[in-house]
Amino acid sequence: MADITDPRPRILYPDAGPEPPFPLRMEGAVISGFGRGSKELGIPTANLPVDAAATPWIADARSGVYFGWASLALPPTHPDSIPTPTTTTTPPTTTPPTTTTTTTTTTATKFQIYPMVMSIGYNPFYKNSVRSAEVHVLHSFGADFYDATMRLLILGFVRDERDYSGLDALVDDIRIDCDVARQSLARPAWTPAEGVVGGGGGPAKGTLDGSWLVR
Repeated sequence: MADITDPRPRILYPDAGPEPPFPLRMEGAVISGFGRGSKELGIPTANLPVDAAATPWIADARSGVYFGWASLALPPTHPDSIPTPTTTTTPPTTTPPTTTTTTTTTTATKFQIYPMVMSIGYNPFYKNSVRSAEVHVLHSFGADFYDATMRLLILGFVRDERDYSGLDALVDDIRIDCDVARQSLARPAWTPAEGVVGGGGGPAKGTLDGSWLVR
């Protein structure tokens, strides 16, 4: 069982960007999980189905913690949905022409990109019998988003899954995972060119191709 005593590096991989086999992709509707993230750990998670048919690479994926980017299609009524202004110009309908009318409306952005850290595996501390994919999006949301479509662009592996001597050791390790994700992603070659919500702790836009996240 692991107790966290030694410092772990907070930045993984070269500044030049992800290396094969990354990036990996995963997509699905957010489902309810074990109900432990918020209640026991104070670290809410969004669960995606582990479906080898839809995500062939996951069957052979090493169990453990990964980091990357998550995009969410939040409904317009969600408090974290960011509206996008749309301008419509109406030509004059009278003869001779009078004034052109311009109207600005707002619609919700289809996908919004956030940094994330996730686990794939059985979580030995809780002795899960079913393999799960649990995503912790590094953003404080004002409401749940069950059934929302989530896409993941997984950029790197952080560590193997572990068992722990107690809940505090597990929480401490997860918080380090979050720091590793934030700092590793806060580099231009690791940040999507499409832009991320809040900048993700680094540049708001980088050079990484994240077009799949928002298409």
